[in-house]
Amino acid sequence: MLSIDLNCDIGESTALWPYKIDCDISLLQYVSSINLACGFHAGDTDTTLQLIQAAVSGNIAVGAHPSFPDRENFGRKEMYLEEKDLYRIIYQQIEFIGGLAILNGTRMNHVKPHGALYKMAAKDHRLAFIVCSAIQAYDEDLMIYGLSGSEIINAADCMGMKSCSEAFADRTYQEDGSSTPRTISSASINDETQAAQRVLQMIQHGTVTSPSGKDIHLRAETICINSNGEHPLNLAIKIHTALSNEGINISHP
Repeated sequence: MLSIDLNCDIGESTALWPYKIDCDISLLQYVSSINLACGFHAGDTDTTLQLIQAAVSGNIAVGAHPSFPDRENFGRKEMYLEEKDLYRIIYQQIEFIGGLAILNGTRMNHVKPHGALYKMAAKDHRLAFIVCSAIQAYDEDLMIYGLSGSEIINAADCMGMKSCSEAFADRTYQEDGSSTPRTISSASINDETQAAQRVLQMIQHGTVTSPSGKDIHLRAETICINSNGEHPLNLAIKIHTALSNEGINISHP
């Protein structure tokens, strides 16, 4: 039986736009793992605690979603920090989530970088190594969630860490396997049915079709549903239903 993890970036309370925790909680029944904002791009302690408690009740894997210290831009601005400073802020953020998880009777399962940090670590091996080193220092059993075929997956594998290759349900991909930049109009897929069919293609055939029409190889072990997307609940329901109809098991690694 085929199996896939559905993950969700969650707990991203911010002053940049309205945030409702009920919207996040409504997503939990359709996913198998969550990536919790750690306070540096979004998030707060009370929100995090409530979501961890709900995740524990639903047997959902808890992960950290660390970023650059950039609440003003939701962590989407590229930053170039000293190695020791980057190491420190990564460790600090996963320690925050890990501590709250333990208080609620569970252990953190994984770490997935956010925003600009995610994109930069996907291309820069040195940066990827620093991120992985901080995670490994906190807990060598933590799994790295990263862009399929990226440098952070390569770094994790080279360091003997567990990794999980991620694909996005509602993003398009270029012929080199990279996600289309958000500045391009074709970056996002707004049709939930189309997005669900692309997820099935990724899982069943290991490919994704680029905007130019070329099928490219893509290893997908976890699929991301972003909680601050256009219609995240509708998307989650569509994908969950499509997977269930095809007999694909939804479970965290």
